[in-house]
Amino acid sequence: MAEQAERRAPRQVGTVISLARVDADMVPAVGGKAANLGVLLAAGMPVPPGFCVTTAAYRRAAAAAGVQPSEPAAQTRGRLESAPIPEDINEDILAAYAGLGGDLPVAVRSSATAEDLPEASFAGQLDTYLNVVGPDPLLDAIRRCWASLWSDRAVAYRADHGMDQHSVSLAVVVQEMVDADVAGVMFTANPLTGRRRETVIDAAPGLGEALVSGAVNPDQFTVDAATGEILQRSLGDKRTEIGPAPGGGTRLLRRQDAGRKACLTDEQVRSLARVGTRVEELYGEPQDLEWAIAPDGGIRVVQSRPITTLFPLPEPDNHDGGARAYLCASLLQGLTRPLTPMGLASFTLMSDSARSADNGPAAYRSAQIGMRMYVDVTPLLRSKGGRRGLLRAMKVADARSVDVLAYLAADPRFALTRAPKLASLKAGLRASPPFGLVGQILRALVNPAAALERVREADHALDRMLVLPEPASGSRRLDFVERLLTKEITPAVMGVLPPAAAGYVWLGLARLLLGRLAQAGELQAVLRGLPHNVTTEMDLELWRTATSIREDPESVRALTGEDPETLAGRYAQGSLPTVCQGALRNFLARYGHRAVAEIDLGIPRWGEDPAHIINALANYLKLADPELAPDRVFRRAAENAETKAAELAARAARSRGRQLGRTVAHSLRRARETAGMREYPKFRLIAAFAVLRRQLQLVGQELADAGRIAVPDDVFFLDLTEARVALRGADLRGPVAERRQSYLREMRRRRIPRLLLSDGTDVEAAMAGRTAAASSSGGQLQAGTLAGTPASAGTVTGKARVILDPAGAHLEPGEILVAPSTDPGWTPLFMTAGALVMEMGGPISHGAVVAREYGLPAVVGVPDATMRIRTGDTVTVDGAAGTVVLDLSGVSGGGR
Repeated sequence: MAEQAERRAPRQVGTVISLARVDADMVPAVGGKAANLGVLLAAGMPVPPGFCVTTAAYRRAAAAAGVQPSEPAAQTRGRLESAPIPEDINEDILAAYAGLGGDLPVAVRSSATAEDLPEASFAGQLDTYLNVVGPDPLLDAIRRCWASLWSDRAVAYRADHGMDQHSVSLAVVVQEMVDADVAGVMFTANPLTGRRRETVIDAAPGLGEALVSGAVNPDQFTVDAATGEILQRSLGDKRTEIGPAPGGGTRLLRRQDAGRKACLTDEQVRSLARVGTRVEELYGEPQDLEWAIAPDGGIRVVQSRPITTLFPLPEPDNHDGGARAYLCASLLQGLTRPLTPMGLASFTLMSDSARSADNGPAAYRSAQIGMRMYVDVTPLLRSKGGRRGLLRAMKVADARSVDVLAYLAADPRFALTRAPKLASLKAGLRASPPFGLVGQILRALVNPAAALERVREADHALDRMLVLPEPASGSRRLDFVERLLTKEITPAVMGVLPPAAAGYVWLGLARLLLGRLAQAGELQAVLRGLPHNVTTEMDLELWRTATSIREDPESVRALTGEDPETLAGRYAQGSLPTVCQGALRNFLARYGHRAVAEIDLGIPRWGEDPAHIINALANYLKLADPELAPDRVFRRAAENAETKAAELAARAARSRGRQLGRTVAHSLRRARETAGMREYPKFRLIAAFAVLRRQLQLVGQELADAGRIAVPDDVFFLDLTEARVALRGADLRGPVAERRQSYLREMRRRRIPRLLLSDGTDVEAAMAGRTAAASSSGGQLQAGTLAGTPASAGTVTGKARVILDPAGAHLEPGEILVAPSTDPGWTPLFMTAGALVMEMGGPISHGAVVAREYGLPAVVGVPDATMRIRTGDTVTVDGAAGTVVLDLSGVSGGGR
C-alpha cells in the first residue's frame, strides 16, 4: 500500500520513468496514455519499449518559462514552445533516450492526466510526432507536446467537458518507432452499432498517421470476436501512404492501384482481433487501440484507451440468458436527456406497482440504462399477439420505432415462439391499454359530459391525496412519497384517461366510415383548435400574460433588456416592474408545476426557476403581426376544423346517404368534444410530481443541514431507500458526487438508442448500416430530402432553428423549429414557430398533437434531423407528405 501511495504522488516519481515501471495508479504522474501502456507492458502485451517524461517535468518547465494561470492560452503555448527545458530534466530525458539505443527513431506522444479515461478520451486533441531522430529534435518535440495542451482545440474540448483548464497536466511518452508495413486502429466493440464482442479494424499501408488524420480511405474488417469469423470486409482505395522520411519526420507517398488488394491477410485480421480481445479482457471494458505491424510481421500495440462513446449495457438479467430487447421509454416521453436517480426510481416504483396490481409478467419489466428509462419488450417480440400489439402501439406513438422493431423481427434470436392462442392473446392485450379501462371508455363514448364530470371528481380526490399534514418528519415525508408512487398516483391518472380515449375511438370510427372519401391529412385538420387541451390553454394564457405586459413600457424594457436568468432572480426577490411581477405570478400560480423534462422529479419546476417562461414572454413581445397572434391562430384553427368536419359529413351524405353523413358528423363532433383531453392525464401527473418534489426537497434540506449530502437538491441523486439510509446517519456525499458526474456525462450524449439489445447493439444504427448501400441506389428520395412521419398537414418554407434544449432558446417568429423531441415544456416555442420537425415521435406524440391544434405543419420521426439540418438552412416542411426538403443552393448546405 505504501508503494502504491508513493506512485500516486507525481512529485515522488521523478521527471523521467521507464514505461516498464508505470502502472495504473500513476495517472497523475504519467497521464492516461502512459498509464495504459504500462498496464499493457506488465501484462506481456506487444508494446514498443520507451519512457515517460512526467507531469512533474511539465510543471517545472512551465514554471521556468514564466507561465501564469491567468494568461491567454496562446501566450502559454508560445512560452512552452520557445523556453528551454531545465537542465537537469534535459539530462534525464537524453539519458533515457540513449538507453533506448542512441539516435533511434522514436514516436513522441502527449499523455494528459485527463486523457484516455472513461470520462473523456481526448482523442486527437493533443500532438504526436513520429520518426523523431536525435536529441535536439526529441527535445523540440517534447516542448511542442507540452504546448499542445494549450491549443485552441484542446482548450475548447476541456471547456465542452466542464473541466477546469488548469486541473489537467501533461506528460510525454517516448517510444521506439515502429517502421510499420501496415498500421491502423481497432475497436473491440462496434463503435457505430454499439455491439460488444464485434471487433472493427481499420487498416492502411505505412504509418498509422495516414489513417488517423483522415488522409487515406482504409480497408475495414468486422470480426466476430468469439469465433474469429470475418463478418464484413470493405476495401478502401489506399491511394496515399505516410512513411518515415530519411533523417526524421514523415512523408506522404502516392500509391497506384492499392485498393485492389487488402493490406491485411485474413490471418492477420484474426490475430489482431485476438490481441484486441486480450486487451479488452485486461481492462474489463471495450477498447480503442492503435496498432502497427512491424517488418518482421509482429503486431505492436502503441496505444489503448476506453471507447467513451458507447451507450451503457443493460444490467444482466435472470432470464434464460438469451438476447433481450429494450425499448426506450424516455424517448417515447419526448425526453432525450438523462433522468436523475430519484426520477428513475419514481418511474420504477410506479411501473412495478402497476405490473403487480395487474399480475403482469416481465413483459413490462423496466430497466435503467444510461440514466434513461427502458422497457424489456422481449416477451412481446417473441409472441405473435404481443408483437402485433406492440407494432400497433408504436405506429401512433413513435412511427420510427415501427421500422426498427420490424427490422429486429427478422433476427432469429427474436423469432416467434410457439405458444397457445390464449397466451398469445394475453400478450397482445399487455401491449394494449389496461383492460379495466375499457368499460370506462365505453361510458365516455356514450356520455362525454358525464365522463368529463367524473374527471373533475377524480381531480378533487387526487387533490385530497396530495395533502400531508404538517409538521412531518423526514421519514414520514418519504413514506408519503412512496405511498403515492406505488398506490395512489397511477390509478388517479388512469381515471382521467377515458374521455380522451373515447375521442380517438370516435375519430377512428369516422375514419372507418369515410374510407377513401377522406384525403390524407383531412382528419388531422378536424383535431385542430380542440377544447379541453390543458397545454393549449397554458400557451394561450402565456400569450395573454405577454399581452398584458406589452401594455406596460417599464415591463417591456425589463423583459427585452435583461437576460432571463437575471430577471428570474429579480422575480424571486419581488423586484420586477409591478405589472410584470403580477402577471408572471398569476401565470405561475396555475402552471408553475410544469417544466421542460417535467417527468423527472429532479428537474426544477417553472415556479422555482421561471427563466424559461420569461424567455418565452420576451419572444412573444417580438410578434408584431396581429394576424399571427396565437389566440387568433387558435380561433381560426377551431373554425377551420369545424368547417372541415361539416365538409366531410356532407361528402359522406352525398356519396353514401344522409344517415351515414349524420353518423360521420356525430362521430367527428364527439371526437372534438373529448380528444383534447389527451394532455390532461400527464398534466395531473406532473401536478402530483410537483407536490412530491416539494416533500423531497424538505427531506433534502434536513439531510444537507445534517451534513449527509452537500446541498438539498442532492436528494434527487439518491433513491428513496438511500434517502432513508441517509436519514439514519449515513454520509452519502461521495456517491452523490459520482452520480452527478455521470449525469453530466450523459447530458452530453446526443444519440440515444430507440431499441437496445443486451449485447449493446443500437438496432436503429445497425439497420442504417445494413441499408446504406441500398439507400444509395435508385428509387430513393431526391438529394436534400429527409423523410419522416406526417404529423400535421400544411407546407411551409422558412429558416430552420435547431434547438436541443428550450431553456433560454431564441426562436424568431416564423422560424422552423427543429428539435430532438418535445414535451409540454417546449410548447411556448410553438406559438411563434412556422413549422415543427422532430427526430422522435408519432402521430399522437405530444409535439404532433399540439402542432395540429395550432395548425402548425409538422413532420416527426426524422432520423438525425438536428444533425442534418443547420440553423439558418432554408427548409420546406410538408406535413402531409412527411418530408423536409433542404435548399442545397444556399451557402450553409444541407448537413454536417
